[in-house]
Amino acid sequence: MISKQERYEFRKIRSRNRLFEHGIKMPRLSVYRGAKHIYAQVVDDLKGVTLAAASSLDKELKGKLKSGKNLESSKAVGTLLAKRAVAKGVKAVCFDRGGRIYHGRIKALADAAREAGLKF
Repeated sequence: MISKQERYEFRKIRSRNRLFEHGIKMPRLSVYRGAKHIYAQVVDDLKGVTLAAASSLDKELKGKLKSGKNLESSKAVGTLLAKRAVAKGVKAVCFDRGGRIYHGRIKALADAAREAGLKF
């Protein structure tokens, strides 16, 4: 029987492959949800560079957040990332949830990024 971790790895690989099969023509918003913190970055895969990044460990958010693992921190990270990406000239991205289910902290980050001006 396949373990939970192996299923997660398969799901992560499958979601990335689907993004790349359709030919990514715009930057990718990649999200990593850890046990204690959440990290997000906007990556341009054609050039191989990170355009903007934010996490619950950023200096701007560190004093304001109680914890890095709740919905409020995800919303703050999504807003901060969107502001940084729009400042760099990125308006539209494709969302790479990293094999995670679109629910909870991942959804909160995506919704906050949409409200702050990113389209995906």
